[in-house]
Amino acid sequence: MSSLPEADADDSGTSVAELRSLMRQFVDERNWNHFHTPKNLAMSLAIEAGELMEHFQWLTPEASKAIADDPAKRAAAGEELADVLCYLLALANQLGLDVSQTMRAKMVKNRSKYPVSEAGTKWTTDSAADNA
Repeated sequence: MSSLPEADADDSGTSVAELRSLMRQFVDERNWNHFHTPKNLAMSLAIEAGELMEHFQWLTPEASKAIADDPAKRAAAGEELADVLCYLLALANQLGLDVSQTMRAKMVKNRSKYPVSEAGTKWTTDSAADNA
């Protein structure tokens, strides 16, 4: 019952449900559900996010953007990003959260919290540079 992801599948042709199913199948095949408590998954998600951050630690903003132009560095960052996504989907599976509905609801809140009309005044590129 093992199925590998399609080599030519990309974001435009892959649903969140397919990715969740892929993650669920991977976990089920290994009988890891007893390890995949929300607490453990949230901790693992944070650990993997830290590993992703290591690829950008101490880089200037320009150097961090340049990772996209270096195939080896881009692939390494991509592997960590995939680990983050895997744990995120596993957590959604365990909590029974619909990722699409949850994200859309959050974006409604974000639109209210960060209105476009204030984007050029309250949240400027100068303040973003100060936090880089």
